[in-house]
Amino acid sequence: MKILIPEDQLRQGISRMAKEIRKHYAGKPLTMVGVQLGSIVLLADLIRLLDIAFRVELVQARRSGRGSAEPGPLVFDPGLLVTEIRGRHVLLVDDTFHTGTTIWDLIPQFDELGPETVRVAVLLRKQGQCRVPKQPDFVGFDIPDTFVVGYGLDYEDRHRNLPYIAALEPHEMAGSAAQRAERT
Repeated sequence: MKILIPEDQLRQGISRMAKEIRKHYAGKPLTMVGVQLGSIVLLADLIRLLDIAFRVELVQARRSGRGSAEPGPLVFDPGLLVTEIRGRHVLLVDDTFHTGTTIWDLIPQFDELGPETVRVAVLLRKQGQCRVPKQPDFVGFDIPDTFVVGYGLDYEDRHRNLPYIAALEPHEMAGSAAQRAERT
């Protein structure tokens, strides 16, 4: 495992991102929406760092047609949102922007709920894999296209608790796959 973003650098980047968010949304009705489980640690830190009024939501989304060769678009159940977002500014908070398809699929679904704006904040933006025309509005760090863990991101339910971002080496992931094969 190779540390890409040490704990102190991570804190500095998140603090910078929180300042940008605070400046942009000061005086505006904001709802921050954590996307998937990996965003929880980032969302919690942003909550602690922002001294403006805002609401918080979490969404779990899934691809329709799961198990088929071509999975469908990402969908979430807007009925699970606790608060009304009509007329509010929505900030989707996600852990990683890789291809961008997760966020790209969610934005129009949120647009249908009548928010004033929908913007995106991500902890990590992986380089070289973007497949959509929109980039995140707030980015903590740009990283190479590698599999990362820590700060809420996991590999097979491990490493989510690390206080830094680390890249797993291929052999670290291959070993887990071999162990799974032995158990079946």
